[in-house]
Amino acid sequence: MSKNAVLVINCGSSSLKFSLIEPNSSKVIISGVAERLLSAEAFLKTSYAGTKTSTRLNPPFDHQTAVDVIVAALYEHNLVEHLLAVGHRLVHGGESYSQPTVIIDAVKQRIKELAKLAPLHNPVNLIGVEAAEKAFADLPQVAVFDTAFHQSMPEKAFIYGIPYKLYQQHGIRRYGFHGTSHYFVGKQAAKLLHKPFRSTSVISAHLGNGCSVTAIDNGQSVDTSMGLTPLEGVVMGTRSGDVDPGIIFHLIQQLNYSATDVDKLLNKESGLLGISEMSNDCRTIEEAIINDEDARANLTMDIFCYRVAKTIASYMASLSHFDGLIFTGGIGENSNLVRSRIVNSLKLLNLELDETKNTEVRFGKSGLISKQGSNNCWVIATNEEQVIAEQTYQLISKDK
Repeated sequence: MSKNAVLVINCGSSSLKFSLIEPNSSKVIISGVAERLLSAEAFLKTSYAGTKTSTRLNPPFDHQTAVDVIVAALYEHNLVEHLLAVGHRLVHGGESYSQPTVIIDAVKQRIKELAKLAPLHNPVNLIGVEAAEKAFADLPQVAVFDTAFHQSMPEKAFIYGIPYKLYQQHGIRRYGFHGTSHYFVGKQAAKLLHKPFRSTSVISAHLGNGCSVTAIDNGQSVDTSMGLTPLEGVVMGTRSGDVDPGIIFHLIQQLNYSATDVDKLLNKESGLLGISEMSNDCRTIEEAIINDEDARANLTMDIFCYRVAKTIASYMASLSHFDGLIFTGGIGENSNLVRSRIVNSLKLLNLELDETKNTEVRFGKSGLISKQGSNNCWVIATNEEQVIAEQTYQLISKDK
């Protein structure tokens, strides 16, 4: 193996995922996740050469500790000498970044400034960057932004109906998220169609605990359901998605909620969890439906699927032509029930599923699930880490 492997790091508030990937072959050499960081129960799970291991982390149980253990594992397996660069997932790049970017001090400063738009994400993403810089001082660090793919949206799609000066002076606009995932599955759909990506127009539904729908027209994102923050859009695991803004004033003025209470309600207590009063996990809700245990579970699923279907249908206004619909993400890839209910509401788009295929294509499988004569409908397993590795490799190779 030559010096062409990229270490991909995805740093969260209490977790850190990593993969060492050969971009040219898509081979994952070693991967893992550190969980429960900043607690005494912190541990790192790794997978290498078919063997899985779990290691308890020593104090101070932080992200740097996790990176140090990852580095030790790379040395143990003689993998460090093959590292070309480190690629990082960064959530919010604002309007500053539409492409992968080598991380220098000025870039880090801009990421810090953009933290006002993503206070829960950008700061912890930077922790991963700085931990990797310390561990790999001689390697280039590259940022790949969740928002980058959506920078092609036209103004009519990203400007809110509020005073324009709030956009001019404070950057309040729709940015969108899950861009790396939508980009990956859109390109995969183009391959299945035997078309260039630049000629491919699809709608991509990334459905997981966080959900977003994106209209991709001729290879570019032209609209997406998430906005300034990941709260906007369809109903999600614990997020409300779109609500009448007047609800916020009602909660504060009439029900004595604080701004913090409203934030918690809409981001952490709503969505599937809030409606079902059971769980934010789609699998638990589906199980209750199958066992006919709870009418609310069925209502919850109906609301979720209807909101996604309504958004998909609305994006026909954004496309020059329609090559098909993509399901991806944890729910999109695995729930044949969700896919069936969504597509059953889209018959006017000439979409109809082959239910045998729909049932079979699950658990990491990808494939066409629509009937013959229907517009295309695929399940495509997403791979954001592969995109980060490829884009990091391309950027570093180009600079050499």
